[in-house]
Amino acid sequence: MNQTKIISKILYYICSVLSVGYLVMVAYSVFCLATGYGITPYKNGQYIHINFPFTQQPFLNIEDNYPYIIFSFLSVLTSYGIFFWLSAVVFRIFFQEKLFTADHIRQLTIFYRYNIFIPLPLVILASFFVEVESVVWGLVFIHFMLGIFCLFLANIFKQGLHLQNEQDLFI
Repeated sequence: MNQTKIISKILYYICSVLSVGYLVMVAYSVFCLATGYGITPYKNGQYIHINFPFTQQPFLNIEDNYPYIIFSFLSVLTSYGIFFWLSAVVFRIFFQEKLFTADHIRQLTIFYRYNIFIPLPLVILASFFVEVESVVWGLVFIHFMLGIFCLFLANIFKQGLHLQNEQDLFI
């Protein structure tokens, strides 16, 4: 169990950093797009660079049309920021003192529902406005399978909590 705690703690920190990174990129991008700060158009205005703060160095390169900016850029960054935040929450479960708790089951439930029910509708909605590459459908399938796996894990945790509560009543 010690190995699980070490690995989950490392993955917790990695996912936390990734989540913060994605969400900061979203906030900075929205700020730049809303104010025009740090934006440099190129290729006759078809594309824009969002520059690193306080520089003219390109940070992000995106098409300069609103369906693309919303559905292929901001929604992807936001959804992966949330995904990594929820992943960090799940990894945090595995280095806690008490493993089977109602709160942990709730956190696993949120994670599996997010992975099962968010990616597919998001990609279908985006497909009305932008071209969706074939690799994206593979990512949707991977998220679905991850969600199903966590559904099983949440059900195992429910059974563990039930057995733990019975054991506590017996003692």
